Amino acid sequence: MGATDTIRILDGNTFVVSEDTGDIEATPSEPTGLFSLDTRFLSKWVLTVNGERLNALSYDDLQYYEARFFLVPGMATHYIDAKLSIIRERAVGGSFRETLTILNHDEKPVDLEIRMDAGSDFADLFEVKDEVLNKKGESYAEAEPDRLRLGYRRGNFRRETVVTSSGRARYDRDGFAYTVHLEPNEQWNTAIEVQTHAVGPGGRDLRMGLRAHGTERLALQHDLEEWIAKAPRVNSEHGRVSHTYRRSLIDLAALRFSPISLGGQALPAAGLPWFMTMFGRDSILTSLQVLPFAPDLSKTTLRILGALQGTRFDDFRDEDPGRILHEMRYGETAAFEEQPHSPYYGSVDATPLFVVLLDEYEKWTGDVALVKELERECRAALKWVDDYADLAGNGYIWYERRNSDTGLENQCWKDSWDSISYRDGTLPPFPRATCEVQGYAYDAKMRAARLAREFWGDPAYADKLEREAAELRRRFNRDWWVADGEYYALGLDPTGRQMDVLSSNIGHLLWSGIVDDERAAKIAEHLVGPRLFSGWGVRTLAEGEVRYNPIGYHNGTIWPFDNSFIAWGLRRYGFAEEAATIANGILDAATYFDGRLPEAFGGYPRELTKFPVEYPTACSPQAWSTGTPLLLIRTMLGLEPHEGHLAVDPRLPIGMGRIEVLDIPGRWGRVDAFARGRLDLHNLAQT
Repeated sequence: MGATDTIRILDGNTFVVSEDTGDIEATPSEPTGLFSLDTRFLSKWVLTVNGERLNALSYDDLQYYEARFFLVPGMATHYIDAKLSIIRERAVGGSFRETLTILNHDEKPVDLEIRMDAGSDFADLFEVKDEVLNKKGESYAEAEPDRLRLGYRRGNFRRETVVTSSGRARYDRDGFAYTVHLEPNEQWNTAIEVQTHAVGPGGRDLRMGLRAHGTERLALQHDLEEWIAKAPRVNSEHGRVSHTYRRSLIDLAALRFSPISLGGQALPAAGLPWFMTMFGRDSILTSLQVLPFAPDLSKTTLRILGALQGTRFDDFRDEDPGRILHEMRYGETAAFEEQPHSPYYGSVDATPLFVVLLDEYEKWTGDVALVKELERECRAALKWVDDYADLAGNGYIWYERRNSDTGLENQCWKDSWDSISYRDGTLPPFPRATCEVQGYAYDAKMRAARLAREFWGDPAYADKLEREAAELRRRFNRDWWVADGEYYALGLDPTGRQMDVLSSNIGHLLWSGIVDDERAAKIAEHLVGPRLFSGWGVRTLAEGEVRYNPIGYHNGTIWPFDNSFIAWGLRRYGFAEEAATIANGILDAATYFDGRLPEAFGGYPRELTKFPVEYPTACSPQAWSTGTPLLLIRTMLGLEPHEGHLAVDPRLPIGMGRIEVLDIPGRWGRVDAFARGRLDLHNLAQT
């Protein structure tokens, strides 16, 4: 079953993926089912009427957390003479609720046997992803007079699914059933509740008290309305921008969840279905993208990542003192250390990006208290950059996999096994260093210098950081420049040899500010040139490289988040037209995905396809793709925070027509004239 065949509803890291009938028939290799905390709590949920499966007429995607299915008995044929209508209404919000309604359209009464087959394999999401179900514990099913209890236990690890119904149901170990008599034009309904339990010591649910656990539909609706109302209003003469912006706000709301480690605070999960948990890199970059529109996500992200910052040397988890985590998981394989994600620290970019986010957050909000609160964590992160990340002893950030069994080979954002290569297509030895991470380190030191000088009362430390940043910039522009191509290498190997492919990573260098001014124009030319720019966006790897593949995960696809930071970097160096070209391509692509940009899509030339080609296993919604339109809007409007006011530079030639931003929170709110005004980008004038 492909992604386009499935119906998805979610609330944080609790989500349901089903067929278009609402049925669930999961296999070890398909991410269908009811999931929470990286565990599948329902793998079978199949409705029959008089032993007959149902045919889908249509479904309504009502909100991110609820859907409605309209069904009739019988399989799809050329003709169905239906005398019954079946409506399934479902919602998720910590628990899972489904209401069944059956209407009799016949002129005579009917007797019905309605059955729901229910079961759970309690698969860990990693088992589903790896297509191997290898359970080492004990499963059980208990039919009680008023409920069905499905469970799994392995030592102290215990998960349970409890099903109850408002109707008079007969429960057995494989599901439950109803006997119903309906007169003509009569209807019957019942409400089914599915509770998921992650049972800890003493039988207490580990999630008790968290925001999403047990949240009811009306509370979710109110929360969504409040979330949207708090964000600035964006209007556009071309409705695609407004529609995509609203879709992004809704998806951000859907992806919010509260990690067990710090209950009650919400940050965005990375993406459905595989990454519905906390990721250091993803949470930081998403928070940066949406900071002017939803600053609270940044505050929570910084606090949680700071609280879980590495404190020791642990090769199994790739942990070092000061290192920011890569990924946190709550499933069985993490609990029993069959994989290291409890948490796992195998990322080299999250740590400098943590410092970048803290500085950017203060610039937009003026929250000096958080800057002071996280001073120790910020200093520890910078110490990691200098003392533990420089594996080759030459002043750059490097990575290698210390956990050879379950750790990541590549620990930059392009973390698939074959994403880092030389021009001839061969893969380099370890350790490896990639270019964009050096830019993040430069940016982190420059930003931390400001924090140290203005808020930590340590000008000597600020001077030291600025000297180190300047030296890093000088060495980087010497060692990473590919002379025969006039761009920066994707990476270096331990001998200093360049990984001399042309990649999208060079755009992140513009965003960080590490690029020498005299070289920036050539980088901009490459980014919108035919090898990298497809017409829809910038490819991860340039056409013509040995490993280029328009549907290769990191070797030729287009990642919306990547493009948003590239456009931001181009704008930083004054390349407004190039930034506009990329923004137009990505926002055009968004219209073909109904405003919801996926994790990635194909890098085929635009003249070859009238629409962007879907990547088969892309996450959707995905946090940093959801944040992309917000960063592009910021880039298009030239919005930058300064001392107590907002700097606006509307001179961006982009064919979006008039864009209006109203009700601006935080520091934006101090700019009353702008908050009430509008930018006319078509005529390049502020009115």
